[in-house]
Amino acid sequence: MHAIDDYLSQLKAILDQLDRERIADLIAILTVVRGTGNHVFFMGNGGSGSTASHFATDLGKGTAVHGKKHFKVMPLNDHLPTFSAYANDVGYDSVFAEQLRAFVERGDVVIGLSASGNSANVLRAMEVALEAGAIRVGFTGYDGGKLRSNVDLNLHAPARNVGRAEDAHHIMMHLICECIRSAAADEYALPAWLAREAWGLRVKTRG
Repeated sequence: MHAIDDYLSQLKAILDQLDRERIADLIAILTVVRGTGNHVFFMGNGGSGSTASHFATDLGKGTAVHGKKHFKVMPLNDHLPTFSAYANDVGYDSVFAEQLRAFVERGDVVIGLSASGNSANVLRAMEVALEAGAIRVGFTGYDGGKLRSNVDLNLHAPARNVGRAEDAHHIMMHLICECIRSAAADEYALPAWLAREAWGLRVKTRG
């Protein structure tokens, strides 16, 4: 039982340290983006790639309610023929960036999940997102790696273990989608830093 208790106590400690304000910021951003009709892109490797696909499903289908627009989601992990073509012909570092380059526009949201924060293909895609004027969001673990300083909003799980980081990412993902699906999402205003960067999202901001 010690190993079970140890795992759960470590996970609880990580969850207690999550930045609630940053989670609220992402809820507000996604709520507005649904209304503007911009796209939300997801990407990650391995377990984080699975979470990216899961996140896209929950946001795209799980938040669908009568009378509101549906999210336009695109999980970049799931286009396997295109993914493998870029991996084979250009290089694995380009599998997300080249897909993103064809679609991303100003005001879109690009979400990259990486427990280490150092996935080269996620980092390269964030460069494309920056060039396009998209809003860049990271989900990281450990110390956040390079990704934490190459996104506009980083949701960090302070875990020194891939599994715990991915657990926390899943919980944040479900929490975000649950809030968006309910009326709770209307309580959150866009963070002031987003308004200052002039993404053209004309809504009430906080701060």
